[in-house]
Amino acid sequence: MQESKPLTLRRNLSWNFIGNVVYASCQWGMLVVLAKLGSPEMVGQFTLGFAVTAPIVMFTNLQLQAVQATDAKAQYLFSDYLGLRLVSTAMALLVIVVISLSGGYRWETSLVIFLVGLAKAFESISDIFYGLIQQHERMDRIAISLMFKGPLSLLLLSTGVYISGRVLWGVVGLLLAWVVVLFTCDIHSGVLILKQKSQLQPRWHLKTLTKLGWLCLPLGFAMMVISLNTNLPRYFIERYLGEWELGIFAAIAYLMVVGGVIVNALGESASPRLAKYYASRDYTNFRDLLFKLVGIAALLGGTGVLVAVVAGRQILTIVYQPEYAQQTTLFIWLMVVAGVNYISTFLGYGMTASRYFRVQMPLFAAVASILAITSMWLIPKLGLQGVVIALLIAAITQVVLSLAVILHALHKLHGQILGELK
Repeated sequence: MQESKPLTLRRNLSWNFIGNVVYASCQWGMLVVLAKLGSPEMVGQFTLGFAVTAPIVMFTNLQLQAVQATDAKAQYLFSDYLGLRLVSTAMALLVIVVISLSGGYRWETSLVIFLVGLAKAFESISDIFYGLIQQHERMDRIAISLMFKGPLSLLLLSTGVYISGRVLWGVVGLLLAWVVVLFTCDIHSGVLILKQKSQLQPRWHLKTLTKLGWLCLPLGFAMMVISLNTNLPRYFIERYLGEWELGIFAAIAYLMVVGGVIVNALGESASPRLAKYYASRDYTNFRDLLFKLVGIAALLGGTGVLVAVVAGRQILTIVYQPEYAQQTTLFIWLMVVAGVNYISTFLGYGMTASRYFRVQMPLFAAVASILAITSMWLIPKLGLQGVVIALLIAAITQVVLSLAVILHALHKLHGQILGELK
């Protein structure tokens, strides 16, 4: 088999879906293990580690995976992407260390935050190899990595928690798993695609790195704000309601990921094709593919709400513990929020594929500002119900603004086509 030969869109989608299902199931399994072996407070502590580190890492990642995957004209080498990622990841770790030491957390929580940040640093390096693989439309290699990473992460985290009874040693196991996957799977895939190990060396050309960083900076900012949109409510819950309530919310909210797995599998598989359609000014295929994806998002969202209404209490009782089942209404409304988010996710893939980077900065900043204001106002008054209202307002705002950008991109593309015909 030729390792660099692209797969068909159908095969890429199938592989990506399977890989993401396995990985997301294992991530969910981690929360289930913490809920079964520990308490909502332990779930909250684990969740807080990711909530604090995720926006920092998402910003410094600069969404290089997506930029590399949609680099249809091959403007930059893999060595450039890797060099920039190593520099930005080092900066992220420095910020995480400062926050973990100066954030006023308990010593164990501070250590959990640092270890989660270190694990995500290794994950960021894997991510840049995923961009290379995605660019060559070989999603089977990413799927194999995820199917190795997910079970190993679940196994080592569960072992650490079971033996020690503390989330700290579970995170140590998670870190070890991500290091093993990077060095045994992801780097190997890069060698198979590029053929020569020399091409995997980072390139430290200052002018090129600066140009690439400046190009991607708006996307890094946008991804940071998207991460903040996910985690802002968690900060307010931890501050106003405590780690116990944060654990309850985080465990239920993770069920939103079920549909998100399908959405991201479709989006990641389709984004190189969307980028090629837009770069070649294929207006009809770009429009049709994108809005087919949006239709799938609406269908997935409706299905999630239906499942929550019919069997929400039973699901929460079986998967977690009886105290989680008392929040069935929260579960239903979170599924509504998820459906709206699925639509905005596909629109986001469309914006990136059409190279609309800078407009994403003010767009997501506006959404984050609305979410922060509504969370600050509603959570102290309404508790977890206030979280859902704030999330829904922000999600609807994001869909409206993202759709406006996509319609502008389509109008501009259509105008270019008409201009060439004259």
